[in-house]
Amino acid sequence: MKKLILNVLFLTASCLCAACGGSSDTPEPAPVDPTPTDENLDPQQPAKTNAMKVYVHYMPWFVSPQSSGVWNHWTMSGNPLAVDQSNFASHYHPLTGAYASNDEAILDYQCLLMKYAGIEGVMVDWYGTQQKNDYPQNETNTRALLKAVEKAQLKMAIVYEDATLDGLSDKQGQARSDMRHLQSYYFKSDSYTKVGDKPLLMCFGPQQLTTAAGWDYAFGALNTKPQFVVLNGFSSRANAQGEFLWVNPNPDYSKANTFDTYIAGAMPGFWDVYKQFGQGNGYTTYDREDGALFQRQLNAAKASGLDLLQISTWNDYGEGTIVEPTKEFGYQYLKMLQQFCGVSYAQSHLELVYRWYVQRVAHPKDQRVSRAYTYLNALQPLKAEVLIEELEKI
Repeated sequence: MKKLILNVLFLTASCLCAACGGSSDTPEPAPVDPTPTDENLDPQQPAKTNAMKVYVHYMPWFVSPQSSGVWNHWTMSGNPLAVDQSNFASHYHPLTGAYASNDEAILDYQCLLMKYAGIEGVMVDWYGTQQKNDYPQNETNTRALLKAVEKAQLKMAIVYEDATLDGLSDKQGQARSDMRHLQSYYFKSDSYTKVGDKPLLMCFGPQQLTTAAGWDYAFGALNTKPQFVVLNGFSSRANAQGEFLWVNPNPDYSKANTFDTYIAGAMPGFWDVYKQFGQGNGYTTYDREDGALFQRQLNAAKASGLDLLQISTWNDYGEGTIVEPTKEFGYQYLKMLQQFCGVSYAQSHLELVYRWYVQRVAHPKDQRVSRAYTYLNALQPLKAEVLIEELEKI
């Protein structure tokens, strides 16, 4: 159900400007002081009535829509996205249009949406450090995401795709090198998720490194062995401390108490385009039931009494599991997460974040844009809206 070579795109500022009635030729207004000194503008996290920490599984593989000759997940080919999006490889379309996963505006927009939905952070699908296929671009994008997560003071955990070790003569050696890289660039971040004093490391499998000795060797490069959590049903392939649930219409929590760490799972539905786009036969479709499937899964997760929940996914458009706002279902799933997490925000706050994003693209050099982000990040949406309304009148 996972693809090893995937990527995606970026919607140009001129397109968004046209969509919102603006013009790229409009003169920029005079700068506005972005740093008032009479208020606390530190990043804040919303109060929640539900103690369960909610993460979203995040795909960092999207490249710009103009990309040609490299794998582009928006098209599931090496072709750029057609102007009319006739080759768009998904049944769903993000409100922003197709984007690039290293675009700062997109990443800030996504992190703000997560914050106002009560989401703790991201669990990132990570391909390691091999210099082949689109792996280097995925790593670059993940580093960019970490910066946005740190700025918003959200959290991040890595979900290692050990399937990328397929075909290597020294799988353990590559895994050890990948672990060393994680320690150097991710585990040390204050935003990296810890279980106790250990960094949380998840694995989508294991699929290639399938012995406890192999993982012990890989972890031997680390100062602190991670809290290692694998896909449900795969713990016998490694000396893992836990498991996490993946897309399943009827999640089973019967084994949750047999592990130190068990991560609940919830999905909104599953409707892939793999067969349609020549990428295999595809998988079983699970209807979204207009949100009813997701609500049942959220209810089951809450009833489990577990500490952590992973939503699968934020943005896997090819499999149709996204909760990111789309043209087809709007903010429906983030509204449901607002209610599940017990935050005091509503759809209007999510819409405000989108309005900020539109102005960020239209007027990237206007200091009111960065000031509005600061207000939103500090959970002062009313002050942010004043600035956004000013920008919308340009």
